[in-house]
Amino acid sequence: MSESTSTLDRPADHGTDKARKGKYTGNFAHRLYTGEFEFNFVARRKLWYSISIVLIVISLAALLFRGLNLGIEFKGGSVFTVPVSSTSSQSVDQVRKAVDESKVPDLTGAQATAVGTGTVRVQVRSLSTDEVTQMRDALASTVNTTPDKVGYSLIGPSWGGQITMKAFQALIVFLVLVALMIWAFFREWRMAISALVGLIHDLIVTVGLYALIGFTVTPSTLIGVLTILGYSLYDNVVVFDKVRENTVDITKQDRTFSEAANAAVNQVLVRSINTTVIGVLPVIALLIAGVGFLGGDGPLADLGLALLIGMVAGAYSSIFIATPLLTQLREREPDMKKHVAALAKRRARAAAEPQIRVSATTVPGGATVSSVEGTADHDVSASAHEGGGPTARQMRDVGDGRAQPVRTPRSKRKK
Repeated sequence: MSESTSTLDRPADHGTDKARKGKYTGNFAHRLYTGEFEFNFVARRKLWYSISIVLIVISLAALLFRGLNLGIEFKGGSVFTVPVSSTSSQSVDQVRKAVDESKVPDLTGAQATAVGTGTVRVQVRSLSTDEVTQMRDALASTVNTTPDKVGYSLIGPSWGGQITMKAFQALIVFLVLVALMIWAFFREWRMAISALVGLIHDLIVTVGLYALIGFTVTPSTLIGVLTILGYSLYDNVVVFDKVRENTVDITKQDRTFSEAANAAVNQVLVRSINTTVIGVLPVIALLIAGVGFLGGDGPLADLGLALLIGMVAGAYSSIFIATPLLTQLREREPDMKKHVAALAKRRARAAAEPQIRVSATTVPGGATVSSVEGTADHDVSASAHEGGGPTARQMRDVGDGRAQPVRTPRSKRKK
């Protein structure tokens, strides 16, 4: 006995259910791009918002109660340059030990870093004339040189204030230009707002974690913080470009704006992860070199930490903050509300319609039995008697369609 079956199903839904409707084909990235598998990022936006709020609260609390560990360039201090035969880790440790043993009081936070191939730079608080002389003598005796060969300079806090002011001015100009650029490129002010929220999120988290860890804030830190804005903006533009492509004539599609945007995020997810990993690897190398080999002092550690935190935060915000916020703003529009309501009604009607299942079975004697199955109230069948096809019109209408009898071909009938 053989049986052939065809099923008339309702229209397929968009979303995570696609992963359960068919057999997976291709690798993971291909399945994400084609929609065979999806993470529902947009629908879980409240969860991502909650995580970001927790991170922002922790960051602001760290800034409020711990504060930033400002370097000498921002709060002023004394700088000594010590000539050494080679700037190895051993020579830097010797100079740092000499600073601790100089008997100059209140040297908490003193830093010793290698500069070039023959100089160690020492940064301490502002010292009096007698303390400068005392420090010079201690450093000179450690490296077997005369005190007059130990360089000295005094940095006032006003220079650091000027750097900070210039950094804030550059930040404001950058944010304004970003908003204008995104609006001009995408012709969508909601994308500009979402991108700015993501950038501000990245800045607060980066600076807050910097305060929480306690790394010294130097001009290299400012460079790193301003640099991560470019990475974050790049991630946002990549995602938004795919969202724009997926949402062309969205009111004519059989999916909502949120579903189309979520598909866009999944399609660029692997690319975003790969870009972030490739960018983070050299940054981790910088951080390891600055912390592991230079003791955490110097621009490598400062720049590496700022870039690491900022790049990871930028990748997170472009997927979990900016895009969900964009969909939330977009679906508040009247045309989007009408589109969502129309789709909901259409899907409700499709869910209420019974599935129609038509099957044909060959029985001994060459006769064919045809049946139509709907709901429990619509199961019908038409059977054929020995040597002939089915009797005339033994089927009932099911739903909106009328099942037709299946006859045995003339060549296969008994003679």
